Amino acid sequence: MTDFAPERSVPKPPLLAAVDLTFSYDDHPVLSAVSLSLAPGEIVALLGPNGSSKSTLLRVLLGQLPSTRPGAVRWEGRAVEAWRKRDLARKVAYLPQSPTAEPDQSVADVLRLGRSAYWGAFGLESPRDAQVVRDVADLLDLTSLLDRPIDHLSGGQRQRVFLGRCLAQEPAALLLDEPSTFLDLRHQVDLLRLLRRLATERGVGVLMASHDLNLAAAAADRAVLLDAGSVAAEGPPRTVLAAETLTRVYGVPMESVTPAAGGTPFVFPRL
Repeated sequence: MTDFAPERSVPKPPLLAAVDLTFSYDDHPVLSAVSLSLAPGEIVALLGPNGSSKSTLLRVLLGQLPSTRPGAVRWEGRAVEAWRKRDLARKVAYLPQSPTAEPDQSVADVLRLGRSAYWGAFGLESPRDAQVVRDVADLLDLTSLLDRPIDHLSGGQRQRVFLGRCLAQEPAALLLDEPSTFLDLRHQVDLLRLLRRLATERGVGVLMASHDLNLAAAAADRAVLLDAGSVAAEGPPRTVLAAETLTRVYGVPMESVTPAAGGTPFVFPRL
């Protein structure tokens, strides 16, 4: 009888692996030896006070700002600087803190721009591009607004359009900088439920910078807490949101309450 060794599956690299990222504006250091990872289907909340360099970190991860060596950013095992912009745009979508569009652009036009990395010669759209735009509009309840100029929308509607532009890229990873800005409570909850669906059903990895500790932690699998450009804590949200850690990082007395059913604690400042 022949013995057959069980097949060993080759482990896939994480979507994102960043190691020892350091960055300075002129001579002012703003990131110091930051390391983090993002797996397919994982939601990671990037937390920290103003000035903790959350937005700068996202830009370094995208290759828009260079990390000082030996820091390195790899997407699917490949250095970020080795990716063509067009190819990386098919892999990673980025929602900046203050997204922009031309005032007279329609909602449909803004969503179509999310397909630009897929356009053929001369910017010609395919039937697939048009279908994706329709699907995204339906997903975000934007169908009735497709013909409306974006400068005629409320802040919350505009934010949903810009998120839709990201989703139209059909990315493997979403990097979101304060995505709940301008959204009311209902749409904040809808957004987090959508991100969880994308992670669970499509395997999308989500790295989300947020000031809302409780909402972000409720949606996240892991949290990374930045303090003055360094990682102050990393791990499950219930561990990162320790009152003593938040008191030290935010400089105000914090308290936490764990729900009777267990799970992630609710944190708030002690006034």
